[in-house]
Amino acid sequence: MTKPIRKAVFPVAGLGTRFLPATKAMPKEMLTVVDRPVIQHVVDEAKAAGIEHFIFVTGRNKGVIEDHFDNQYELEHTLADRGKTKELEALLRDLPGAGQTSFTRQQAPLGLGHAVWCAREIVGDEPFALLLPDMLHLGARPCLADMRAAYDRHGGNLVAVYEVPQDQTHQYGIVGIEPERDGAYPITAMIEKPKAGTAPSNLAISGRYILQPRIFDLLAQQERGTGGEIQLTDAMIQLSREQAFFATRFDGQIHDCGSKIGFLMANVAYALAREELAGPFRAELEAMLAKG
Repeated sequence: MTKPIRKAVFPVAGLGTRFLPATKAMPKEMLTVVDRPVIQHVVDEAKAAGIEHFIFVTGRNKGVIEDHFDNQYELEHTLADRGKTKELEALLRDLPGAGQTSFTRQQAPLGLGHAVWCAREIVGDEPFALLLPDMLHLGARPCLADMRAAYDRHGGNLVAVYEVPQDQTHQYGIVGIEPERDGAYPITAMIEKPKAGTAPSNLAISGRYILQPRIFDLLAQQERGTGGEIQLTDAMIQLSREQAFFATRFDGQIHDCGSKIGFLMANVAYALAREELAGPFRAELEAMLAKG
């Protein structure tokens, strides 16, 4: 019997140097896409998939993330006094319940694998979801919800994948797959940034994972790789030699909010996906483009 997925890890210790000076005093994860911080969009996805415990791996100057997921009594009282019931209900609806959030520090920038390893004591001996906050997934269904459904059928480890142009595969972590089996694809190969012309497919890992706790043991032994960092993909490749690994395909839109173009396009896409904004926003865009 597979253990259920109850916990999700969010690595939020990055410096956000590509967005300076905006990120000089504000974490990049708190930059807003329409009217919600990037990290809130990702937590929303996890909540929609039934995640019960949210684990944030933070760094220096990230206290505002912790504040965001806590009660703001003065603001709540002000909204209540002014009769802004709708706004108050929205704020409270977004809050995780008492005891549902944990925060741990990654004291040194040693890579994604190290950030995941920093959450080991909070995750414990159970499988967990890992969501990279930079990567926003916009689709008819939450990406992690589909992954969790596949996990319930297959167990093991999973990654979400999406198609990228064949001539860009060297920029991504790429997987090779077997034919679909009940909503998931057994993974036959996993390569981090393969050399041009050597990729087993054009399916890139999209920043969503379900991993077994064995990954922590492998990360503890992992030697530093590219850039002197502990690479998660290296540990996953080792794990795939011991345990089953599957892929689920995400067919919606993926926006890399770690890049300026990706962040700007995310704002456009999420605005157009909002019923109350889509019409007026589209008209403004078309008018702006018509002016050249």
